[in-house]
Amino acid sequence: MNDLNLKIDSNKCVHCGLCINDCMVKALEFDENKVPRVADGGERRCMKCQHCLAICPVGALSILGKSPEDSVPIQQYNPDEILNLIKNRRSYRHYKKENLPPEIMEKLKNMLNWVPTGVNNHGLHFSFIDDIEVMNDFRDYTNKKLIDVLSKPVINKAFKKFERYKKFILNGNDFVFRGAPHMVVVSAPIDAPCKDVDPMIALSYFELYAQSLGVGTVWCGIAYGILRFFPELCKQLEIPDTHKVSYVMLFGPADIKYHRAVQPEPFKMVSVKKGNREMSFADKVKRFFLNGK
Repeated sequence: MNDLNLKIDSNKCVHCGLCINDCMVKALEFDENKVPRVADGGERRCMKCQHCLAICPVGALSILGKSPEDSVPIQQYNPDEILNLIKNRRSYRHYKKENLPPEIMEKLKNMLNWVPTGVNNHGLHFSFIDDIEVMNDFRDYTNKKLIDVLSKPVINKAFKKFERYKKFILNGNDFVFRGAPHMVVVSAPIDAPCKDVDPMIALSYFELYAQSLGVGTVWCGIAYGILRFFPELCKQLEIPDTHKVSYVMLFGPADIKYHRAVQPEPFKMVSVKKGNREMSFADKVKRFFLNGK
């Protein structure tokens, strides 16, 4: 019928037009019988977001080989419970020396298929170390490389602040990986429209879902920097040549338990009012360059 494989069950369709109105790229239109069809050029414009599938109130629309009967129905959520999950999210730096149960690992991986991305670009790549023996091998190699690099006189002189890292590692402290049994590295296509934002959104979803499953996580900026410095690690992680390393998250069964939420200082927030857009030329230039940093 068409590359989008759009199918409308005429016995169910109520001709409401919700699928047409919700399509941001106007890939659908009514035919002469007021039944949705692919508009001229619609196949090319379609983002494959499946909003039309999700919004149909009677489940009359199938697209891209996806049937409404196979979709998870929407249920009501307790906002207080979700807020409690957010408030009690913590960064974990103490882990049990054991693998997560396979079923928990599979849930974490599968959840990532639903994270939002700019223009519905599904080019993100996730490299999982889901076996503690592999993680230990990765950890040992990386720590040895770090000690070797930090022991070089030129590096020592230029980066004095890293000397303490070397001491931590030499003393047997897993300063980089915090003893975590698992790691996930997200990378994004270098030509993706939102390559700097999509990976952070994905790991934020991962972190909260992991918290709900009783799994500890921590964002690891040092490991992120190391991957950029030692390309051979990217090869082991099977990161495609078309992708850039975006960030790293460590995770696993936590060896500690938090008993209450913290009490953070509030962020600065404003309620925007009408107008108030007058700026000097100098301030405009300053803001332009600040936004570009």
